[in-house]
Amino acid sequence: MNPNSPGTIAVVGSGAVGCYYGGMLAHAGGDVRFLMRADLEKVRRDGLTIQTRGETLKVAARASASVEEIGPVDLVIVALKATANAALDALLPPLLHERTALVTLQNGLGNEEYLAQRWGAERVLGALCFVCLNRIAPGVIEHLDHGTISVGSFGRPAGPRAHGLVDALQGAGIEAKTVDGLVEERWRKLLWNIPFNGLSIAAAGATVGDVLADEGLRGQARALMSEGLDAARRLGHDIPESFADFQIERSFSMGPYRTSSLIDWQLGRPVEVEAIWGEPLRQGTRAGAAMPRLELLYHLLRKVTP
Repeated sequence: MNPNSPGTIAVVGSGAVGCYYGGMLAHAGGDVRFLMRADLEKVRRDGLTIQTRGETLKVAARASASVEEIGPVDLVIVALKATANAALDALLPPLLHERTALVTLQNGLGNEEYLAQRWGAERVLGALCFVCLNRIAPGVIEHLDHGTISVGSFGRPAGPRAHGLVDALQGAGIEAKTVDGLVEERWRKLLWNIPFNGLSIAAAGATVGDVLADEGLRGQARALMSEGLDAARRLGHDIPESFADFQIERSFSMGPYRTSSLIDWQLGRPVEVEAIWGEPLRQGTRAGAAMPRLELLYHLLRKVTP
Protein backbone atom coordinates (compact mmCIF):
# COMPACT_ATOMS: atom_id res chain seq x y z
CA MET A 1 0.00 0.00 0.00
CA ASN A 2 1.20 3.52 -0.84
CA PRO A 3 2.06 5.10 2.55
CA ASN A 4 0.85 8.46 1.21
CA SER A 5 -2.52 7.19 -0.01
CA PRO A 6 -5.48 9.03 1.56
CA GLY A 7 -6.59 5.99 3.59
CA THR A 8 -10.03 6.29 5.14
CA ILE A 9 -11.92 9.41 4.04
CA ALA A 10 -14.86 11.35 5.46
CA VAL A 11 -16.77 13.88 3.36
CA VAL A 12 -18.25 16.73 5.40
CA GLY A 13 -20.55 18.71 3.17
CA SER A 14 -22.16 16.13 0.91
CA GLY A 15 -23.54 18.49 -1.71
CA ALA A 16 -22.71 18.36 -5.40
CA VAL A 17 -18.97 18.96 -5.00
CA GLY A 18 -18.43 16.68 -2.01
CA CYS A 19 -20.51 13.88 -3.51
CA TYR A 20 -18.81 14.13 -6.89
CA TYR A 21 -15.19 13.98 -5.75
CA GLY A 22 -15.94 11.66 -2.83
CA GLY A 23 -18.14 9.52 -5.03
CA MET A 24 -15.51 9.19 -7.73
CA LEU A 25 -12.94 8.14 -5.12
CA ALA A 26 -15.41 5.59 -3.73
CA HIS A 27 -16.21 4.29 -7.21
CA ALA A 28 -12.49 3.67 -7.71
CA GLY A 29 -12.37 1.58 -4.52
CA GLY A 30 -11.62 4.21 -1.88
CA ASP A 31 -12.94 3.88 1.67
CA VAL A 32 -15.16 6.96 1.75
CA ARG A 33 -17.83 7.81 4.33
CA PHE A 34 -20.33 10.63 3.70
CA LEU A 35 -21.93 12.76 6.40
CA MET A 36 -25.49 13.33 5.18
CA ARG A 37 -28.78 14.76 6.32
CA ALA A 38 -31.43 15.27 3.65
CA ASP A 39 -30.27 12.51 1.28
CA LEU A 40 -29.34 10.01 3.98
CA GLU A 41 -32.03 7.35 3.55
CA LYS A 42 -32.02 7.58 -0.24
CA VAL A 43 -28.24 7.12 -0.43
CA ARG A 44 -28.24 4.33 2.16
CA ARG A 45 -30.82 2.51 0.06
CA ASP A 46 -29.68 3.24 -3.49
CA GLY A 47 -26.16 4.66 -3.23
CA LEU A 48 -24.97 7.71 -5.18
CA THR A 49 -25.56 8.23 -8.87
CA ILE A 50 -23.05 10.31 -10.83
CA GLN A 51 -23.93 11.26 -14.38
CA THR A 52 -20.66 12.17 -16.09
CA ARG A 53 -19.41 12.36 -19.68
CA GLY A 54 -22.24 10.26 -21.08
CA GLU A 55 -21.93 7.63 -18.35
CA THR A 56 -24.08 6.89 -15.32
CA LEU A 57 -22.01 5.62 -12.40
CA LYS A 58 -23.65 3.83 -9.50
CA VAL A 59 -21.64 4.22 -6.30
CA ALA A 60 -22.25 2.10 -3.21
CA ALA A 61 -21.75 4.96 -0.76
CA ARG A 62 -21.41 4.67 3.01
CA ALA A 63 -23.68 7.41 4.40
CA SER A 64 -23.89 8.34 8.07
CA ALA A 65 -26.11 10.68 10.05
CA SER A 66 -23.40 11.81 12.48
CA VAL A 67 -19.66 12.27 12.68
CA GLU A 68 -19.66 10.07 15.80
CA GLU A 69 -21.03 7.23 13.65
CA ILE A 70 -18.18 7.74 11.15
CA GLY A 71 -15.42 8.01 13.77
CA PRO A 72 -11.74 8.88 13.22
CA VAL A 73 -10.49 8.80 9.63
CA ASP A 74 -7.22 9.55 7.83
CA LEU A 75 -8.52 12.39 5.65
CA VAL A 76 -11.49 14.74 5.96
CA ILE A 77 -12.75 16.42 2.79
CA VAL A 78 -14.40 19.69 3.85
CA ALA A 79 -16.95 20.65 1.21
CA LEU A 80 -19.32 22.77 3.29
CA LYS A 81 -19.97 26.32 2.19
CA ALA A 82 -17.59 28.78 3.83
CA THR A 83 -20.63 30.39 5.48
CA ALA A 84 -20.94 27.22 7.62
CA ASN A 85 -17.36 27.13 8.91
CA ALA A 86 -18.46 27.66 12.51
CA ALA A 87 -20.16 24.24 12.38
CA LEU A 88 -16.76 22.60 11.86
CA ASP A 89 -15.86 23.29 15.49
CA ALA A 90 -18.31 20.54 16.46
CA LEU A 91 -18.14 18.38 13.34
CA LEU A 92 -14.42 17.78 12.99
CA PRO A 93 -13.12 16.63 16.41
CA PRO A 94 -14.85 13.19 16.34
CA LEU A 95 -13.26 12.55 12.93
CA LEU A 96 -9.68 13.26 13.99
CA HIS A 97 -6.84 11.10 15.14
CA GLU A 98 -3.34 12.45 15.65
CA ARG A 99 -2.43 12.32 11.94
CA THR A 100 -5.75 13.08 10.25
CA ALA A 101 -5.33 15.45 7.31
CA LEU A 102 -7.92 18.10 6.43
CA VAL A 103 -8.48 19.24 2.84
CA THR A 104 -10.85 22.10 2.09
CA LEU A 105 -12.60 22.24 -1.28
CA GLN A 106 -14.28 25.53 -0.34
CA ASN A 107 -14.32 28.73 -2.36
CA GLY A 108 -12.58 31.98 -1.53
CA LEU A 109 -9.93 33.06 0.93
CA GLY A 110 -9.51 32.26 4.62
CA ASN A 111 -10.67 28.65 4.82
CA GLU A 112 -7.24 27.03 5.25
CA GLU A 113 -6.45 29.64 7.91
CA TYR A 114 -9.64 28.74 9.77
CA LEU A 115 -8.67 25.08 9.88
CA ALA A 116 -5.02 25.74 10.69
CA GLN A 117 -5.80 28.00 13.64
CA ARG A 118 -7.94 25.31 15.26
CA TRP A 119 -6.32 22.01 14.34
CA GLY A 120 -2.77 22.82 13.25
CA ALA A 121 -1.30 23.98 9.95
CA GLU A 122 0.53 20.68 9.48
CA ARG A 123 -2.82 18.91 8.92
CA VAL A 124 -4.17 21.33 6.34
CA LEU A 125 -4.40 20.94 2.56
CA GLY A 126 -6.38 23.01 0.11
CA ALA A 127 -7.97 22.01 -3.18
CA LEU A 128 -9.28 24.20 -5.99
CA CYS A 129 -12.02 22.69 -8.15
CA PHE A 130 -12.88 24.01 -11.61
CA VAL A 131 -15.99 22.01 -12.38
CA CYS A 132 -19.65 22.38 -13.37
CA LEU A 133 -21.86 20.22 -11.16
CA ASN A 134 -25.49 20.12 -10.08
CA ARG A 135 -27.34 17.99 -7.55
CA ILE A 136 -30.43 17.25 -9.63
CA ALA A 137 -32.21 14.87 -7.23
CA PRO A 138 -31.50 13.23 -3.85
CA GLY A 139 -28.26 11.30 -4.26
CA VAL A 140 -27.94 12.20 -7.96
CA ILE A 141 -25.07 14.42 -9.17
CA GLU A 142 -24.86 15.71 -12.73
CA HIS A 143 -21.35 16.51 -13.97
CA LEU A 144 -21.78 18.98 -16.82
CA ASP A 145 -18.31 20.23 -17.74
CA HIS A 146 -14.65 20.47 -16.69
CA GLY A 147 -13.62 18.75 -13.44
CA THR A 148 -9.98 19.63 -12.81
CA ILE A 149 -8.71 19.90 -9.24
CA SER A 150 -5.45 21.36 -7.89
CA VAL A 151 -4.19 20.25 -4.47
CA GLY A 152 -1.60 21.94 -2.29
CA SER A 153 -0.32 22.01 1.29
CA PHE A 154 -1.10 25.05 3.44
CA GLY A 155 1.85 27.39 3.96
CA ARG A 156 4.43 25.14 2.32
CA PRO A 157 5.15 23.32 -0.94
CA ALA A 158 2.98 20.33 -1.77
CA GLY A 159 3.96 17.46 0.51
CA PRO A 160 3.51 13.68 0.43
CA ARG A 161 -0.14 13.82 1.45
CA ALA A 162 -1.01 16.27 -1.31
CA HIS A 163 0.76 14.02 -3.83
CA GLY A 164 -0.98 10.95 -2.42
CA LEU A 165 -4.42 12.57 -2.75
CA VAL A 166 -3.67 13.63 -6.32
CA ASP A 167 -2.58 10.07 -7.17
CA ALA A 168 -5.88 8.78 -5.78
CA LEU A 169 -7.92 11.36 -7.70
CA GLN A 170 -6.10 10.56 -10.92
CA GLY A 171 -6.74 6.88 -10.28
CA ALA A 172 -10.44 7.75 -10.03
CA GLY A 173 -10.40 9.33 -13.49
CA ILE A 174 -10.19 12.96 -12.34
CA GLU A 175 -7.77 15.46 -13.88
CA ALA A 176 -5.72 16.46 -10.82
CA LYS A 177 -2.37 18.08 -10.08
CA THR A 178 -0.35 19.32 -7.12
CA VAL A 179 0.55 22.99 -6.70
CA ASP A 180 3.25 24.49 -4.51
CA GLY A 181 1.67 27.95 -4.37
CA LEU A 182 -1.75 27.25 -2.85
CA VAL A 183 -2.64 30.91 -2.25
CA GLU A 184 -1.74 31.83 -5.82
CA GLU A 185 -3.96 29.01 -7.02
CA ARG A 186 -6.80 30.45 -4.91
CA TRP A 187 -6.38 33.82 -6.65
CA ARG A 188 -6.44 32.07 -10.02
CA LYS A 189 -9.81 30.55 -9.16
CA LEU A 190 -11.07 33.84 -7.73
CA LEU A 191 -10.45 35.41 -11.13
CA TRP A 192 -13.39 33.25 -12.29
CA ASN A 193 -15.51 33.14 -9.13
CA ILE A 194 -15.50 36.89 -8.46
CA PRO A 195 -17.02 37.93 -11.80
CA PHE A 196 -19.14 34.95 -12.77
CA ASN A 197 -20.58 34.07 -9.36
CA GLY A 198 -21.09 37.75 -8.55
CA LEU A 199 -22.59 38.91 -11.83
CA SER A 200 -24.92 35.90 -11.90
CA ILE A 201 -26.65 37.38 -8.84
CA ALA A 202 -26.20 41.07 -9.65
CA ALA A 203 -27.80 40.45 -13.06
CA ALA A 204 -30.77 38.77 -11.35
CA GLY A 205 -30.25 35.19 -12.40
CA ALA A 206 -27.72 35.27 -15.24
CA THR A 207 -26.14 31.98 -16.23
CA VAL A 208 -22.52 31.76 -17.34
CA GLY A 209 -23.78 31.75 -20.93
CA ASP A 210 -25.86 34.87 -20.28
CA VAL A 211 -22.85 36.77 -18.93
CA LEU A 212 -20.71 35.80 -21.90
CA ALA A 213 -23.42 36.56 -24.47
CA ASP A 214 -24.02 40.09 -23.15
CA GLU A 215 -21.27 42.46 -24.31
CA GLY A 216 -21.65 44.72 -21.28
CA LEU A 217 -21.62 41.90 -18.73
CA ARG A 218 -18.73 40.16 -20.47
CA GLY A 219 -16.79 43.43 -20.37
CA GLN A 220 -17.51 43.84 -16.67
CA ALA A 221 -16.37 40.26 -16.04
CA ARG A 222 -13.08 40.94 -17.81
CA ALA A 223 -12.62 44.23 -15.94
CA LEU A 224 -13.20 42.49 -12.60
CA MET A 225 -10.57 39.95 -13.62
CA SER A 226 -8.11 42.78 -14.31
CA GLU A 227 -8.67 44.18 -10.82
CA GLY A 228 -8.08 40.73 -9.38
CA LEU A 229 -4.90 40.30 -11.40
CA ASP A 230 -3.54 43.61 -10.12
CA ALA A 231 -4.34 42.66 -6.52
CA ALA A 232 -2.78 39.22 -6.92
CA ARG A 233 0.41 40.66 -8.38
CA ARG A 234 0.73 43.20 -5.57
CA LEU A 235 0.41 40.30 -3.14
CA GLY A 236 3.29 38.49 -4.84
CA HIS A 237 1.45 36.13 -7.19
CA ASP A 238 2.79 36.24 -10.75
CA ILE A 239 -0.33 35.48 -12.79
CA PRO A 240 -0.08 36.59 -16.44
CA GLU A 241 -2.73 38.80 -18.03
CA SER A 242 -3.39 36.03 -20.56
CA PHE A 243 -4.80 33.83 -17.78
CA ALA A 244 -7.90 36.03 -17.56
CA ASP A 245 -8.54 35.58 -21.29
CA PHE A 246 -8.04 31.83 -20.85
CA GLN A 247 -10.67 31.83 -18.09
CA ILE A 248 -13.13 33.64 -20.35
CA GLU A 249 -12.51 31.34 -23.31
CA ARG A 250 -12.87 28.09 -21.40
CA SER A 251 -16.16 29.28 -19.91
CA PHE A 252 -18.03 29.31 -23.24
CA SER A 253 -18.48 25.53 -23.11
CA MET A 254 -20.45 25.86 -19.84
CA GLY A 255 -23.47 27.33 -21.62
CA PRO A 256 -26.50 27.90 -19.36
CA TYR A 257 -24.68 26.81 -16.20
CA ARG A 258 -25.92 28.34 -12.95
CA THR A 259 -23.10 29.15 -10.55
CA SER A 260 -23.24 27.73 -7.04
CA SER A 261 -23.69 31.24 -5.60
CA LEU A 262 -26.64 31.87 -7.91
CA ILE A 263 -28.29 28.62 -6.82
CA ASP A 264 -27.78 29.51 -3.15
CA TRP A 265 -29.27 32.99 -3.71
CA GLN A 266 -32.26 31.66 -5.63
CA LEU A 267 -32.97 29.15 -2.85
CA GLY A 268 -32.65 31.77 -0.12
CA ARG A 269 -29.50 30.20 1.34
CA PRO A 270 -26.47 32.13 2.63
CA VAL A 271 -23.98 33.15 -0.06
CA GLU A 272 -20.21 33.09 0.54
CA VAL A 273 -19.95 36.87 0.22
CA GLU A 274 -17.03 37.40 2.60
CA ALA A 275 -14.89 34.51 1.35
CA ILE A 276 -15.32 35.19 -2.38
CA TRP A 277 -15.67 38.99 -2.55
CA GLY A 278 -15.02 40.58 0.86
CA GLU A 279 -11.65 39.04 1.76
CA PRO A 280 -10.10 39.50 -1.72
CA LEU A 281 -11.23 43.14 -1.63
CA ARG A 282 -9.70 43.69 1.79
CA GLN A 283 -6.42 41.99 0.93
CA GLY A 284 -6.15 43.70 -2.44
CA THR A 285 -6.85 47.21 -1.18
CA ARG A 286 -4.40 46.76 1.70
CA ALA A 287 -1.78 45.88 -0.92
CA GLY A 288 -2.52 49.12 -2.80
CA ALA A 289 -4.79 47.83 -5.58
CA ALA A 290 -7.66 50.00 -6.85
CA MET A 291 -10.72 47.71 -6.98
CA PRO A 292 -13.79 49.94 -7.54
CA ARG A 293 -15.78 47.34 -9.48
CA LEU A 294 -15.19 44.66 -6.87
CA GLU A 295 -16.06 47.11 -4.10
CA LEU A 296 -19.37 47.95 -5.78
CA LEU A 297 -20.15 44.28 -6.45
CA TYR A 298 -19.31 43.35 -2.85
CA HIS A 299 -21.66 45.97 -1.41
CA LEU A 300 -24.44 45.02 -3.83
CA LEU A 301 -24.14 41.35 -2.87
CA ARG A 302 -24.16 42.16 0.84
CA LYS A 303 -27.41 44.04 0.26
CA VAL A 304 -29.27 41.40 -1.76
CA THR A 305 -28.09 38.10 -0.21
CA PRO A 306 -29.18 36.45 3.05
